[in-house]
Amino acid sequence: MTTDGRGTDDGGTARRAQPPQVFMALPEHAEDRREAFSRCLADVARLLRLDVPARPEPGPVPGGERAWEHRVRTALRAACRRGLSLSEESFDVLLRAAVHDPDPSFDRQFVEPALNAFGYRRVRAALLRYLRTGTDPERAGAARAWYWTALPLRMPLVRAEEPRTADREEPEDGRALVAKWHQAALREFVENEHLDVRRSILPELPLRTSAYPPELHDLVHAAVAIARSHPDAYIRHRVEHQVGDGHSAG
Repeated sequence: MTTDGRGTDDGGTARRAQPPQVFMALPEHAEDRREAFSRCLADVARLLRLDVPARPEPGPVPGGERAWEHRVRTALRAACRRGLSLSEESFDVLLRAAVHDPDPSFDRQFVEPALNAFGYRRVRAALLRYLRTGTDPERAGAARAWYWTALPLRMPLVRAEEPRTADREEPEDGRALVAKWHQAALREFVENEHLDVRRSILPELPLRTSAYPPELHDLVHAAVAIARSHPDAYIRHRVEHQVGDGHSAG
C-alpha cells in the first residue's frame, strides 16, 4: 500500500484504499439513571472498603454527587492496581454497578475486576440474565457491559477470595454462551421498542443469517429493516456501517 492511500487490485490497476470507518459515539442513556447508579456505587465503596467519604445527600451542593462518583471510580482503579481479593458478595455488587453506570465508556471499571476474579463465563451468564429478565434500563446496561467481555484481561492482581469460584470454562462453553447472548439480543432488539435497549444492543449484534439457526433468519432481516427505518440517527448510522462491513443479513 502506498503512502498516498492507493493500492492495486489483483490485476495491477490502481485503486483508492477504503477510508477508515468512523462510528458515531454510543449516546448516553435517554433516561436519568444517576440515582440508581449512585446507590450501586455506595455499595461498591462499602463492600470493597474504598477510602472515600460517605455518599453526599443529593442536591445541596451542585455537582457534589458527581464529584463523589469520580472519587469512587478513582479509588476503585487504585485498589485494582494494588491488588484486590473479591468476596462472593462483591460479584453482584460490581455487576449491578456496571449495568447501572450511565456512562458507556466507564462501565468497564466494574466489569474487568469481576472478569479477573470470577471469569468470563460467570460474568457473561449474569449479563445474559439481566438481558432476559431485567428492566429495560438494566437490559440496556447489560448490553453495554457485554462489550467489555470480549477483551483480554488487564488486572492480574485482582483475585477471588475463593479461587474455586473463578471461571475456568472450556472454549466450547464460552462459544455456546456467546451464541445464546446473540440470539437473546436479536429477539430483544426486534421485540423491544425501548430506545436505549435498541441503541445498546445493536453495536454487538451480528446482522448476518449465518450467525443464527435457520428459525431465526427472519428475525435477522427484521432487525435490519427496523434499524434502517428507525427514527433514531444513531441506530440508522450504526446499521449501515455493520451491513456495509459484510455483517449483513444476506
